[in-house]
Amino acid sequence: MRVRIIEPTVVQETKKRACAYARVSTDHDKQCESLENQISYYERLIAANSEFEFVGVFADRGISGTTDNRPEFQRMLELAKQGNIDIIITKSISRFARNTTVMLQIVRELKEIGVEVRFEKENINTLSGDGELMLTVLSSFAQEESKNISENTKWAIKKKFERGELMINTKRFLGYDKDKNGNLVINEAEAKVIQYIFNSCIEGKGAFTIAKDLNIARVPTVTGGEWQESTILNILKNEKYKGDAILQKYYTPDHLRQGTKPNNGVLDSYYIKNNHPAIVCEEVWKAAQREMRSRAEAKGNVEGETNKYQTRYKLTGMLYCSKCGATLKRRIWNSKHPCRKVVWQCSTYIKSGKNACPGTRIDDELIGKLNIIEETIVEEVLKDGKKHYRYTSKREWADQCNTVRADKENGSLLQGINRPIRTVVKL
Repeated sequence: MRVRIIEPTVVQETKKRACAYARVSTDHDKQCESLENQISYYERLIAANSEFEFVGVFADRGISGTTDNRPEFQRMLELAKQGNIDIIITKSISRFARNTTVMLQIVRELKEIGVEVRFEKENINTLSGDGELMLTVLSSFAQEESKNISENTKWAIKKKFERGELMINTKRFLGYDKDKNGNLVINEAEAKVIQYIFNSCIEGKGAFTIAKDLNIARVPTVTGGEWQESTILNILKNEKYKGDAILQKYYTPDHLRQGTKPNNGVLDSYYIKNNHPAIVCEEVWKAAQREMRSRAEAKGNVEGETNKYQTRYKLTGMLYCSKCGATLKRRIWNSKHPCRKVVWQCSTYIKSGKNACPGTRIDDELIGKLNIIEETIVEEVLKDGKKHYRYTSKREWADQCNTVRADKENGSLLQGINRPIRTVVKL
């Protein structure tokens, strides 16, 4: 008797790997609590379905659905593209994305690799026949809703500005706190730092030097980090320290693009005189503006209507230090004294000191007599106890360095520095 085994014809279905995506647009406590509730809900929902294998819940906090800068969302998409996700469950279209174009692009990319997206509120499955049609229509409504919310928010902000109401986060605003009524009040300890910055500027110190002095003295910034030149300049230019306030300095171009732009006459702005207690008087503030303007003109950095740097020196970005390769920066020594001198100096040395680079320095009067026509390495050479300079094109300098490196690898003792150097000066 022969026994033949009949294999089962019913194929055991493998579980689908499912995940969920959740998002809240602010970091407010109530919304964070809502996000935690969403995460718990999806964990229970997926675990209760015997057809699903739980992959995880991807959640972004304090991020708008109009931006692509959503780390958890991007991580989820990457896992899906790697073949680790079969189904994505989300609450609604607006939670997934508010831009119709972006929405359809992402859904189509996922559909091509067999990944299904389910929207609970709209009851849409992207792998169904009419899924994309329904998605197109409903996501357009979500985008329009986002636009309306944005316009309503802008309108409310504008009305506040028209009433002279400030919108300032004093946690990131050195020198002031808010009282119980929301009015600005001076923080005496922080105000001393502001006064030091303005007085130092009027005395002739540059923003870089002021920042360096504050870091050496271990004076904390409002965020706890190190002082930067840009931070000092922003403080010196801020009219709020003299008690005034300009409202709507910046604006958001539209609801789909994140970030702000300077309001250079695009929208109304509002100037409020004597809005709050001043940390520095009007005369001190104006003196600081004159000093900054004077220093900017001396460096050739004069702000224009169309170009921030309309007047730049022709050697800016053309000269390089032979020791570290950094650019040489134009500086003025003793600017307020008869012995005033203009030099070009290694930017690494200026910023980090001689421990970072011994530095290269050359007088502007000397280098200005040469007609530099391309990026040039400036090298200091001692000859008979006197300093001389050698000028080499940056391109040829790189070729020489590669030659020296190759010679060393081959055991040669030839010194590349003794090779003939073509001048980069146009005679």
